[in-house]
Amino acid sequence: MFTGIVQTQATVIANSYQHSVMRLVLAVSPQYVTKLALGASIAINGCCLTVVKVQLTSDSALAEVYFDVIDETLQLTNLGKLDAGCMVNFERSMTLGTELGGHIVSGHIHCIAQVNNIIHTDGNCKIQLSLPSKWQKYVLYKGFVCVNGASLTVGEVDEQGFWLHLIPETLAITNIGKVAIGDGLNIEVDQQTYTIINTVENYLRLQSSQ
Repeated sequence: MFTGIVQTQATVIANSYQHSVMRLVLAVSPQYVTKLALGASIAINGCCLTVVKVQLTSDSALAEVYFDVIDETLQLTNLGKLDAGCMVNFERSMTLGTELGGHIVSGHIHCIAQVNNIIHTDGNCKIQLSLPSKWQKYVLYKGFVCVNGASLTVGEVDEQGFWLHLIPETLAITNIGKVAIGDGLNIEVDQQTYTIINTVENYLRLQSSQ
């Protein structure tokens, strides 16, 4: 489980394929892999991945973290579009006593949202995202949504999707400030909202069938 508070950005240094599996290698400051064990979970652009290898570079200035990304994950997320040099959002899994500054995030991506519009103002940035129609009902004004691993508050909701209002801190720490129109961002809807809406819909469906 994660909090949606991105800790840093990591750099893609390699992505190679064997059959339908992508070996993803990231470079990150060593402080972010302290006591990191093989098999640990890390959210990369909000997607929960399993660490398969960790090693320091020859000068110990960076650590390399390796992941295997299967075809199902590649189809549902933007990880398959990463190239060497791309920056990804990086969050290690929460531990007992972690400050929950965002909201509970599972790291299971529901869909990809497309960037439709970007408006920059002094000290602020607005981004309009479009969602696949089946996920639109789970995104509510002032509710939670996880975008590329960042826990964010939903702004205005329209027929296509929703708006984000990003402060300079979010733009600096995450890769969302670097997106362009047409880019796809990983979306995990709020699990509590998802559960409530589905429970109510199932109840009403059962009542109408009786």
